[in-house]
Order: sequence, then structure tokens, then C-alpha cells
Amino acid sequence: MGDDQKLPVVIVCGLHSDARREVVEGLLKNVPHSVALHHDLTTAGTGTVHRTLRDSSGELSSGDAPLVNDCACCALREDLIPEVERLAAGGLTALAVLELWDSVEPKAMAEVIAAHGQDWAEVKSVITAVDPALVQPYLVNGDDLAEAGLAAAATDQRTVGDTWARQLEYASVIALVDSTEGGTDEGGGQGREADDEDRALIRQLHPLARQAAAGSDALTALAMAGFDVEAAGAAQHPACALLPQDADEAGVSTLVWRRHRPFHPERLYAALEDLSCAAARSRGRFWLADRPDTLLSWEAAGGALCVENTGPWLASLPDAAWDMVPPFRQAAAALDWHPVHGDCCQHLVFVSPGLDRDGLTTLLDSCLLTDDEYGPGREAWRSLRPAFDSLLDPVH
Repeated sequence: MGDDQKLPVVIVCGLHSDARREVVEGLLKNVPHSVALHHDLTTAGTGTVHRTLRDSSGELSSGDAPLVNDCACCALREDLIPEVERLAAGGLTALAVLELWDSVEPKAMAEVIAAHGQDWAEVKSVITAVDPALVQPYLVNGDDLAEAGLAAAATDQRTVGDTWARQLEYASVIALVDSTEGGTDEGGGQGREADDEDRALIRQLHPLARQAAAGSDALTALAMAGFDVEAAGAAQHPACALLPQDADEAGVSTLVWRRHRPFHPERLYAALEDLSCAAARSRGRFWLADRPDTLLSWEAAGGALCVENTGPWLASLPDAAWDMVPPFRQAAAALDWHPVHGDCCQHLVFVSPGLDRDGLTTLLDSCLLTDDEYGPGREAWRSLRPAFDSLLDPVH
């Protein structure tokens, strides 16, 4: 099937549920013969996920999908492809809008469609619906999704803040609703009008995203602009993420901190609490002296920090293994290549209102190896006390 015959799919996501519904209703109104498919995960407690299909006039059909391995999000994935394939086969749908439930992240859904529906469906855009006045309250919310009634599985350990950040950062389009009429914050209180700081925070969190008002013709056009699922995934991979650049606007700052020398594990571990709370959002990649071959990812929001092993640095791989590395990873490594350390580096980005740039830079620099510690080299570094064994698999 040619691309012009594939069913266009637009994914709309976001924890701001009122904003998300407004965006979806606008698309249904503006695109004739469009439908919205939604899986409601709030019914997971009964052992099912509730599916609805609607158009601009109202509900067309509904049904239930059983949980898969006690996971509502898994049930969504299992049920999604047959439903979208049925719409594509019918030949009557001009656009399928996938309205994701509150805490469902769009990356996995886009990749499922790209992997299993490539012959009959095409993701045209990923839109995150945003109420600008609620961006900061959600971003700094360190509550577990389970505490907020938003968990997608019994084992879901995500927080409100990091989930919201990833929803925003993956999107190709940010759809903005009017905050002036008020709304509710994450605690159920009355909303407030968005200001310049809110809008600057959105721009600095994801400067590459296109923005448009919900319900506008501009948003409808952007919704059909096209989306590269592979490139979007690469842009989020810690090794080659397209991280924001230095910025200062309306009291919001972005600090890009880059160094080639590794962290001392004990000093960095001691500073984690201060660093994770230093900004509304921080992310990037880093390396520890006692784990010199391991690329570590850094993600923090709402004071909650996630550090993960994401595999080896390319510099630690034999030359023959480079042929198995995706081209985008090779290109990113080449841009950062150091004559001694290769692609091993510190690349962390901090975004926040009221950011203490100087204090944060001083704290980060103090966690690096000193000249005396750096001099003996990698084999000596490995003998440093492995302070991160409580967060990562032990290396000794």
C-alpha cells in the first residue's frame, strides 16, 4: 500500500486531560470523516480496559479489552493494532486520532504502530496537549503515579513529573489551550492564568517542537505534517538526545553543562539530592570514574532522579562492533569525540525558573575527579568505592 493510501494516525497525549480532550475535539471538528480511539485505563481495577470510538457527533462504538499480565498499558497495546487495522481496512476513515489515557506515554504507542502497522497506517504527528498554567505544577510534582491514581500497571514506578516531562519532550507538536478561563491543578484546586514564565518554560523544555492553539487551522495542518518514529526515538536516546541549548527568558533558564573528565562516584552520590532538586527538569548522560565503560542516563523532575545503565560508550567497543551501531549513534559520538576519552563525556541540561547557574556549575564541577585523582588513569579509577551500587547493578 502506498503512503497516500495508508490511514493517517495522529497521537494526542498529555496529563492535562481537559486540554487533551479539547485538542481531540478540535481535530474531529476540523477533519471530515475523522474518528478518535480512546482506551480508558481507569477501569483496569475491574480487569479490563474500556475502549471507545467516537467522531464529532458522539460515540460510535465501545468495548472492553482484558488486562495483559495485570498491565493496563499492555492491554492497550494488544488491542490498539487490531482496532486501527480495522479502521484502515474499512476505507472510510480520513484520520484516526489516538487519544492516549492520562499517563500513557506516546513513544511506545508510536513505535507499536510503526512496527506492526507499517503496511496500512502512518503516524503523522504526536501532539501533547498543554495548559500552559499547569506545566510547572505538574513538572515539579514528585508524587508517584500510583498515589495520584494514574498508574498504568501495578508495577508502575513513574512519577507525575517525569511522566509529564517525557510526554512533552517526545511530541512533534505542542497544542496550547487557553488558560484564562481557569481549570484545575494537579491537586484539584482552581487554575490560574498562564504568564510569560510558563510559556518560556515550555519553549525551553522542548525548543524543537512546533506550537499551535487547540482547535486552530494551524494545529490541523501540523497534525498532518509527518512524523519520523525512528528519528524521534533517537532524539530521546541518552547517547544522542537532542537536548535543549543554553537559554534565558522571562526568569526561566537552561544550563548546558559539558565536561570530559569523569565524576568521582562518592562526591557525585553525596550531591544527588541537591542536584535532583536544583531544577524543575534535568536530563542527559554522564560517566563515573569507577564505571568508565558505561554510559549512564540522568533524568530528574519533581525532585525525583532516575539513573540508568544504557549500555557501553562507543569508545569501549571493539572496532568490529561499530558496524552494528545505528548511524545516528555513530554521528552523535563523532560530534563529541575526545582524543583521549572518545565519546565518554558529561552532558547534562538543567531547565528551571530561578535557576542558580553559578551555584549549580560549581557543585557539578566539584564532583569531577581532581588532577591528582585523574592522573593515575582508568585502571586506578576502577578501585574507587562504588557508591552507585545501590542505584545500579554492582560492578565489582
